Amino acid sequence: MSDATTPVLQARGLTKHYGHVVAMDDCDFDLRPGEILAVIGDNGAGKSTLIKSLTGAIVPDSGSLYLAGEQVTFRTPLDARRAGVETVYQELGVAPALDISQNLYLGREQRRPGFRGTVLRQLDKKAMRHGSAAQMADLGIRIQSIRQKVETLSGGQRQAVAVARVAAWATSVVIMDEPTAALGVRETNQVLDLILRVRDNGLPVVLISHNMPNVFQVADRIHIHRLGRRVALVDSGSLSMDDAVAVMTGARSADTLQQVTVPAPRGGSAQDTSSAGTEAAR
Repeated sequence: MSDATTPVLQARGLTKHYGHVVAMDDCDFDLRPGEILAVIGDNGAGKSTLIKSLTGAIVPDSGSLYLAGEQVTFRTPLDARRAGVETVYQELGVAPALDISQNLYLGREQRRPGFRGTVLRQLDKKAMRHGSAAQMADLGIRIQSIRQKVETLSGGQRQAVAVARVAAWATSVVIMDEPTAALGVRETNQVLDLILRVRDNGLPVVLISHNMPNVFQVADRIHIHRLGRRVALVDSGSLSMDDAVAVMTGARSADTLQQVTVPAPRGGSAQDTSSAGTEAAR
């Protein structure tokens, strides 16, 4: 990124149709360096379509995507991963029968140096275990052994493995889709602490969640999504949970919120939403 004010990940005018259904309607998105940005919205608001557009799972019909100020196109999730954008999906995507180190290096296995690796294609299991242990320790994740099978872990520990994997490989952005779903109170707090550590280690985080207490506990800013577009972008300390839910459900207009200044994409001018409502928050 060019400086601390350039958004790490930004979108302008994203639109996606499925037949006559408008899943995204001229949607904007802004993620700053070093922040946790929560994306909230009611069921059917279009959050999933937005996130899939940001991660290459779908290609929008129109609109632009910027990474560190440079326009990019993600046609597949692999394109996004190559650009340093990693995602923890709600379904986790861990392999229960494999151990922790095998999961952290899943799809990115290291081979042994020299003849054994290039010709015999032998894996460097020792190096992967060492790298996995270092990553788990760096994030403060406590486990009995790096060789422990994921299927023997608790729900919170499994989530921690999934987060550790994306944090190990992400260089630009970490996106987390409902990371505390189906977790108990203790495990939820552990995952929230882990999200804060990922941010503190230098990676901005996008948190998609329906859990308002979780959102207000860790988020720096909140992107409120409704009817396929962003209707508000606010500092988390500038509104209450009741306000957020009211705007999210349409019971209250976004015009009444004190919204924040959103940097424009490279080549444009900053967009001031301080006194604006729905249109300015787009």
